[in-house]
Amino acid sequence: MFFLAEGGSEHNPLIPEPAELIFGTLSFAIVLLLVGWKLVPQIQKTLAERTDAIEGGLNRAEDAQREAQAKLAEYSAQLQEARTEAARLREKAREEGAQIVAEMREQAQAEARRIVEAAQATIEAERQQALQQLRAEVGTLSVELAGRVVGESLTDQATQSRVVDRFLVELEDRTRAQEPA
Repeated sequence: MFFLAEGGSEHNPLIPEPAELIFGTLSFAIVLLLVGWKLVPQIQKTLAERTDAIEGGLNRAEDAQREAQAKLAEYSAQLQEARTEAARLREKAREEGAQIVAEMREQAQAEARRIVEAAQATIEAERQQALQQLRAEVGTLSVELAGRVVGESLTDQATQSRVVDRFLVELEDRTRAQEPA
């Protein structure tokens, strides 16, 4: 379908009129110049800012990552140092505990020895006291018995002492002779 022009000739709609073509070309050139003069620098500026922001962000991210890795290494070193220190403190506490136990054991043994020695001394003192009491009672009984056997009173202190001592010596000699060797 072709349209008829005013003169009655057929006009091809795909081919523009020369006036329209010139007006369209000039309009396009003006728009192109305005876009190139005003918009392109603004677009380039915005693109440059975005590029800088992206590259800066990447650089900051890389810097932050490097810093984080450095901090991680530092914290790992500190953690290892703390673990080493904790192990050293545990070992020191273990040694001190063993030393305290040894000291307490030594003190307990010394106290036990002291108690045993005191008990032995007390026993020896009581034995000596009992022996003296026994000697006194045996002496009194011996003097009484000797007085009855002899038929006279042994009231003289020196005589009593001699008789008691002689009796006790004879008694000890008999006891020793009867003990198995």
